[in-house]
Amino acid sequence: MKLSEIQSTLRDLDAPPTKSLGQNFLHDRNLAEWTVAQLEIEPGERWLEIGPGLGSLTDFALQRSENGILIEKDDRLIDFLRKRFANLTIVHGDAARFDVRDLHKHGPVKVFGNLPYYVSSQILFNFTADTAPISKLVFTLQRELAERLAASDSTKAYGAPTVLIGKNWKVQLLRTLPPSVFSPVPKVDSAVVALTRRSAGEMPECDAARFSELVKLGFSQRRKQLGNLISGALGPWRAAFDSLQIPQKVRAENLSIAQWCQLAAWSEEGLSRNSEEGAQDVHGEIFDVVDEQDRVIGQRSRHEVHGNNLLHRAVHVFVFNKKNEIFLQRRSRWKDVCPQRWDSSAAGHVDSGQDYDQTAVREVFEELGVEVSPSLTGRIDACADTGNEFVNLYQARHEGPFRLPPAEIESGEWFSQNQIQEWTQARPDDFAPGFLRCWSLWLHSRKLEDL
Repeated sequence: MKLSEIQSTLRDLDAPPTKSLGQNFLHDRNLAEWTVAQLEIEPGERWLEIGPGLGSLTDFALQRSENGILIEKDDRLIDFLRKRFANLTIVHGDAARFDVRDLHKHGPVKVFGNLPYYVSSQILFNFTADTAPISKLVFTLQRELAERLAASDSTKAYGAPTVLIGKNWKVQLLRTLPPSVFSPVPKVDSAVVALTRRSAGEMPECDAARFSELVKLGFSQRRKQLGNLISGALGPWRAAFDSLQIPQKVRAENLSIAQWCQLAAWSEEGLSRNSEEGAQDVHGEIFDVVDEQDRVIGQRSRHEVHGNNLLHRAVHVFVFNKKNEIFLQRRSRWKDVCPQRWDSSAAGHVDSGQDYDQTAVREVFEELGVEVSPSLTGRIDACADTGNEFVNLYQARHEGPFRLPPAEIESGEWFSQNQIQEWTQARPDDFAPGFLRCWSLWLHSRKLEDL
């Protein structure tokens, strides 16, 4: 929209720009079109705009795909947007608090917007979370923040936001914008940045929670040496630094993002299992082979069991929190079965000589790092969806946090049961088939309880 159109429309709506909402309306149509073009939205592709205002960017996104979502906080603009963009999904709410988990049912989403300066960081962290189903973001930000996100290590601008967001996202500062292209005119320059998700394996694998903890501690007092700040969380930090060839007197801003990942993956035994080699050492496991009645008839190696489609045993565990949300894990790219698909909180084979109950306790501890007392929910007979496994499904309670082994689990997140149900119906291929059978069993058991 032209400046005159913006001003007249705001007068008609009795909605002058509000400083508390950080409203600065872009009135340069060429810049608006260029900004949306950076997303490379394909026909039919899902996109989401944060803070559309009067729709200056929205018009150009609609020319590329009509499959869009708008999030607008200003009460005064909602009716206007609903009338002007009647075919779009319009969410009246705060983007900083928007539940990004709701986007999983839509698949990968591209996100853009002119972010209010006062809340840019909160929105950025919300939409760049490890498990966010987002492929690319293009934002207009305060220039200072944009430069921090794109900063190189050992520079003044390089800080915790650079590292935390840079672990999963490549950040490119595309161009700066003068205050004159906005109304009202802000007191600072702006900049457009593009964030593109990193490819698998581009950064060393590590536990996301441990990574975040170390980075926040490391940058909590920039002038102090890093070892003194993270010793409580890392343990024998001198051994870690020596192992990773990091100088003992280094400060947080001197470590690259890759080095931060390596540090988070380090343990007293050395680097944690985070490679294809580490993930494949399970092939030496021995399983009990069973008959159609789940009776043990012999023992075979994991390789033989899977290679010959022999019947064997496994467990799945659904871990619930106090909100009755379920923790789901996304399988590592190194897994030989269903890599990078979403799965139960914990799952695994019953080793030879163990029973289902023992295995359920063991798998939760090995995959999530916590001890629980699972209770049996139901049972699934061996079939193609379970990989010829007889499965016992368990439920347990825990609030987290969890320690996820990178060789086994790429990431994890809590989801409401409604979110999982909508997601599984819309995009079943996002999940391991065994989980879908377990989810169906869980839903059936809940229906029986309601009778």
